[in-house]
Parts: sequence; C-alpha cells; structure tokens
Amino acid sequence: MDLGIHGRRALVGGASSGLGRAVAERLAAEGCDVAVSARRADVLETVAAELRERHGVRAVALAADLADPAAPRTLAAAAVETLGGIDIVVLNAGGPPPVDPTATDPAGWAAAIQLLVTSPIELATALLPAMRERGWGRVVAILSYAVRQPIDELAYSNAGRSALVAWLKTASRAVAAEGVTVNGALPGRHATPRIEQLDRAAAERTGRSIEEVRAGHLATIPARRYGAPEEFASYVAWLCSEQAAYQNGTFTAVDGGLIAGLP
Repeated sequence: MDLGIHGRRALVGGASSGLGRAVAERLAAEGCDVAVSARRADVLETVAAELRERHGVRAVALAADLADPAAPRTLAAAAVETLGGIDIVVLNAGGPPPVDPTATDPAGWAAAIQLLVTSPIELATALLPAMRERGWGRVVAILSYAVRQPIDELAYSNAGRSALVAWLKTASRAVAAEGVTVNGALPGRHATPRIEQLDRAAAERTGRSIEEVRAGHLATIPARRYGAPEEFASYVAWLCSEQAAYQNGTFTAVDGGLIAGLP
C-alpha cells in the first residue's frame, strides 16, 4: 500500500539503532527524505549512507544529545536547513536507567524530565508552526507500554513518558484543524539493544541467567516472542501516512498483547 508520503521530509530521533533505526528505514523505503538523529555521529553517518544507497533518498546525519537543554532547538534548525523543512517528526530518545522507585533522587528526575519531556516538547514546538502553516504535518512519539502498565524498575521512564503523553494529547487538539496530527505508539518488548540492556541488568540484579529473565518476560506476552523492530516501524509509518489523516491524539500499543488491562 502506498502511504502517500513520497517526498515528505522526516526527522527521526534515536535513529542509530533499535526502533528509531527501523522507523528511519521504513520512512526512507516510502520515499521520504530523512534526517537521522542520535548521540553517536559516526554510527549516524553509516545509517544515513545506507539509507541513501538502498532507497535513493536524501538522508543526513544530525548528531544531538537531547539530555542537553540546548539540543532541541539546534536540532530542529539543522533539520530544517538541511532538508528545506520538516513534515514528519518522530520523537524518540533512549530511556533512563533502572532505579528502585523508593530510592529516586532529584538529579535522576531532572535528567529524566529533560530527556523524555522537555526536549521532545521543545523539538516538536520548534517544528509545529511550519507544519501548521503548510496545512500538513505528522508528530509521532515512540513511547512505551509503561504509560499504561508501569514497569517496576523504570520509575523515571514511567513518569517521564506519561508526562509527554499528557502534552501530546493536549497539543493534538490544538493543531488538528490545520492538517497536523499528533499520535504516539507504545512498544512492548521488541528485540532492540535497549531491551537487551534491560534484560542483562535484570539478570545481574536478580542473580538469574539472561535466558531465565527472557523466559519470564515471554511468559507474560501472549504472542510468546519479542517483537521485531520492523513490525513496530510499519505502524509508525502508517501514523505518518495520508491514510492516517483522521487518527489524532491516540496512543496505541504494539506489544503482542502484553498489556493486560483494558484501554
């Protein structure tokens, strides 16, 4: 199915690996020009080169660390300058470290809020005016199933991503009449470096093997497997499509049935 976004210009965060990398690939396959962003400039250059070679699109690497308060505005300006504008922004950043929810600290909260709340909001805020003026735009946030079913050891992430959802929902109502949609996708456990890192940390913390940790997670997933990043990326690409023009202010899980509660 043609998603109708050939020639659109996308900025994708966290695109050096995992879900962000898969989303950048999927959008490029649809003919989008793509600015890929993450902290590691060398890896991003490789990603951009691969996208150009495989899909014949413009692809540029824009290194940025969203833990830096100055990064969102700088990144937005660089993306607009290099691609001539941004029609699609995929908000995505790495997660804070695991923590005992009863032993958090102010520094940890400040870092988490900057990374997961303030920086994504600043980035989207910088790009929204031009989208509204053109009468077309897509803002999609890669979040976590934890906004509906909190993860015990990820208190910083649970709270930060939930705060971002509140802003996204509010903003979606303000821009919908101007052809701009704002949505989120809630990944479950996908086969990404982030999940590998969390599984290894859990194994070290509990004294179990990583195979035992994974088996425990798989027992809670009705699909009985971790998702492929490409499966998640297909849904994000659809949210960016012409066909999704009437989907706005939604936050949908792509989790193999992991979330047990009702929406």
